[in-house]
Amino acid sequence: MLRVAVNQRPNWKELAANLGFHFHTIEGEPYWTEDAYYQFTMEQVEKDIEDPTEALHELCLDAVDRICDSDALLSRLAIPEFMWGSIRESWRSGQPHLYGRMDFAYSGTGPAKLLELNYDTPTSIYEAGFFQWVWLEQVIEQNGLPRHADQFNSIQERLIAALAHIGQRLEGGELYFSSIKDQIEDRATVEYLQDCAVQAGLAAPFIYMEDIGHRPGSEHGCFVDLDNQPIRALFKLYPWEEMNTEAFGRLVPKLATHWFEPPWKAILSNKAILPLLWELNEGHPNLLPAFYDPEPNKTLPAGWVRKPFFSREGSNIELVTPGGEREFVSGPYTDSPHIIQAYHPMPRFGDRHALIGSWVVGDKACGIGIREDVGRITKDTSCFVPHAIL
Repeated sequence: MLRVAVNQRPNWKELAANLGFHFHTIEGEPYWTEDAYYQFTMEQVEKDIEDPTEALHELCLDAVDRICDSDALLSRLAIPEFMWGSIRESWRSGQPHLYGRMDFAYSGTGPAKLLELNYDTPTSIYEAGFFQWVWLEQVIEQNGLPRHADQFNSIQERLIAALAHIGQRLEGGELYFSSIKDQIEDRATVEYLQDCAVQAGLAAPFIYMEDIGHRPGSEHGCFVDLDNQPIRALFKLYPWEEMNTEAFGRLVPKLATHWFEPPWKAILSNKAILPLLWELNEGHPNLLPAFYDPEPNKTLPAGWVRKPFFSREGSNIELVTPGGEREFVSGPYTDSPHIIQAYHPMPRFGDRHALIGSWVVGDKACGIGIREDVGRITKDTSCFVPHAIL
């Protein structure tokens, strides 16, 4: 795995604006970075990233099956009891899901190590699935890369296929899409997924989460849009753990709206799944030792990471390296229980630490996106950097 300097496309910012990539720069700081790219071999991608991603995905689904059979395990994950029925029903009825992202530490040698799962509301899919592919094609055209350069990236094709499959199960082939107001990145992500849905033949109206309502005693028993029309199926870029704390979320088990991602994804969007994965598959080469904090009679080697069950963008994560160096990111997740995971370093290039996000769409590994951060904890200020296979 190499980080290779390359010339930026002279008009990339104008192109980004024309293609709806309005968050390429955030608060004056670059988010999309293309003065370098990460280089892999095909063997590295297939053997060290693609294959482990699919193997771990199967372990995750097995864990969901076990957890759905156990009140004790659902409780252990701090999932509120009023959601247990919806979670079990959505899993046992085979409700399909759309996508997820696994975050790996991988340097190009040795097994990739799973740091966490982002399986409910993962972002950066537009950058990974679309904009970095445009980058590859244009840099090849401009002779910045050889003609045979490739990319591990069938994300968009897989999204369209998965949405077409979902659409076959929906009444009228209609899937609403939703995010919260005043979130540019979330809205752009949902717009991209809406576009994929339209390409898949679905009707894909948008509604903000704050505008979703319900009609008590209505015959259709669904949430409704601003015109009081039933929302029979809805993709939300809004996390289950936040919905579960709101009065709105308490209506989910009572109404017939189908959710994407489905309620069973609440199990995998929770960092408490990491100790369970280790407990069920101890010694797996792509997993790191992880335990609930505190958990008696469990010890980790020197170097650990402490994470809240419910945390995003690196918030409230504490890290101590084997050499005693400490990093901590503050944030709002102060009332969540925690896990402890063994520390594993991400590859470092100059002052940048690189994290690989491996995408799963419709149960298949189909692409990666790479984010860089000057710290060892990847935060919402990290940069996205494209990759190529040579």
